[in-house]
Amino acid sequence: MIAASLIRSAPAIPAHPWPRHLLSQEQWRTMAAALPATAGLDLIAMWADAHEVHALFLEHAVPAGLIASVPVQSGCYPSLSHARPVACWFERAIRDLWGHGAEDAIDQRPWLDHGVWEISRPLSARPPAVSIPPQPLEFLPVEGDDLHQLAVGPIHAGIIEAGHFRFHCAGETVVRLETLLGYTHKGILSLLRGKSPRTAARFPARLSGDATVAHSIAFARAAEAACATPAPARAVMLRAVMGELERIANHCNDVGAICNDVAFAALAARLHFHREQIMRAAHNAFGHRLMMDCVIPGGVAADIAPGGATTILAAVRALEAELPEITRIFDDASSLVDRLCGTGKITAAIVNSYAAGGPVGKASGRGGDSRRVPGYPPYDAYPVAATTREAGDVDARARIRLAEISQSIQLLRSIVSGMPEGPTSVPLPPASGEGLGWAESFRGDCWAWLRLESGLISASFLADPSWRHWPLLESAVIGNIVADFPLINKSLNGSYSGVDL
Repeated sequence: MIAASLIRSAPAIPAHPWPRHLLSQEQWRTMAAALPATAGLDLIAMWADAHEVHALFLEHAVPAGLIASVPVQSGCYPSLSHARPVACWFERAIRDLWGHGAEDAIDQRPWLDHGVWEISRPLSARPPAVSIPPQPLEFLPVEGDDLHQLAVGPIHAGIIEAGHFRFHCAGETVVRLETLLGYTHKGILSLLRGKSPRTAARFPARLSGDATVAHSIAFARAAEAACATPAPARAVMLRAVMGELERIANHCNDVGAICNDVAFAALAARLHFHREQIMRAAHNAFGHRLMMDCVIPGGVAADIAPGGATTILAAVRALEAELPEITRIFDDASSLVDRLCGTGKITAAIVNSYAAGGPVGKASGRGGDSRRVPGYPPYDAYPVAATTREAGDVDARARIRLAEISQSIQLLRSIVSGMPEGPTSVPLPPASGEGLGWAESFRGDCWAWLRLESGLISASFLADPSWRHWPLLESAVIGNIVADFPLINKSLNGSYSGVDL
């Protein structure tokens, strides 16, 4: 673990729960050179502020996070993308938002900034006005005989988010896919600045609406860490109830959508029915179908409604009764087996190089789950078993989701029965400091980093797991036919909005 030791040897800046280490540019280069030979040190996210670039690593052996920072000199900092390919999109976003260039980066093209903003580098100390007209979007070239391009999006036929996909194909076989996002950029990091965590909480809740609970928990935990003020025990348990409900509802939706994409309408209808029942139970218990704005820094906005726990348990009991039959159909239906098995395979090596979490990683043998590593309450008292498969295809990703539905039902029963009495929120003091928070969404691990000055946010970053999943889509479709792209895309289900910020 040479790279981890190099980070720890640098001066530490107080932060919670782990200090942030400030490396010189030379130390950063040495650390980057050591990364290729360092296993068990995953790059989770990169971001910046006006003067420094930050990288969050997760060290499996400890387990703990490591935050490394490097000062920007003459507008540049050493790139990590040669050592950790997952850094590529982060470095492009840092250039677009803060204006810091990554020296010798794999990819220097714009990403979030498509040339239509009124200002460039909006998070820099002095954002300049844009003075040049928009430039044509640039895609990577592919050479070879009988290749053709197929452009899809950014506007699609379904009611989905905006994103562009550029295929290079030999006949119907995909030989390269390049994804271009940024169309749902909302300026969330700018909107967070200058606000108290309680006021700002509405924005991370809308980073990716289907994971509103997970992102809200991660943001709340970051604020609580920065203020050294933990949430009450009852609030922690209520957050877990909301998080597991969100996971069940989305897994039902995702598996149902996979079935719908292969015209298995009967199974899709049953799964979508149960998703609807779960969302109605959430509304009955917490006042909102998505449970949006129910998690706040310091606790939860309100206690569970009278009868809410009974409604939740009834909804999950009905789903649990049908899960064995749903699983049997996945085993026996030849039309499902033919379309799902072997389609959209992602190797374990690629999954590990991108530190993929959630069903995407677990379907290729990677057992990462932030409820276990690095872990957070109440899952220290309600442990989550590792669930993995090895095939790495659409079928494996669907089966991981089905297994997690069953697991979340059991967790819900235990958490609801062990709910303590007590307050549901506490006020946060107007503190100064840095905090990091995380939570496990149905996609994987969500992260939030905050810097507070006298109780107001001066800098922040929110990381959805889709940052590390979207590049895997580009790998998964190679060698498959174009007609299978929607199926493969749905099986990964990256969030467009989650990475567009």
